[in-house]
Amino acid sequence: MATAFHGLRTAIYYVTDIEKAKDWYVAALGISPYFDEPFYVGFNVGGYELVLHPAKKDAPLTGGVAVYWGVSDVPAAYQALLAAGASPYEEPNDVGGNIVVAAVKDPWGNVLGIIDNPHFALPE
Repeated sequence: MATAFHGLRTAIYYVTDIEKAKDWYVAALGISPYFDEPFYVGFNVGGYELVLHPAKKDAPLTGGVAVYWGVSDVPAAYQALLAAGASPYEEPNDVGGNIVVAAVKDPWGNVLGIIDNPHFALPE
């Protein structure tokens, strides 16, 4: 029997300097972490968790997981992330059905995706 999935709970971003990453994400997200330890910094982003985790010293950062966080205005959020020091990865574009996506790379090379999908809403 298959295990029932309950949806996205946590997205983990590996960083080489957790204090600098925490400062950057506080500025980029406009919120403070709810959990703040040297081994794990957690932000509550609209009911989901964005985690900063120290990268292992001998492991390369890959940025291999694509996670898209909901926003109301993708172009404005994209520009704000670039202004905060992110680098371009995927410019805002309508992928069909008025679904707009974009992505940046944070200063540690993690892909931070943003999306406005009018066809998807979280259950109340």
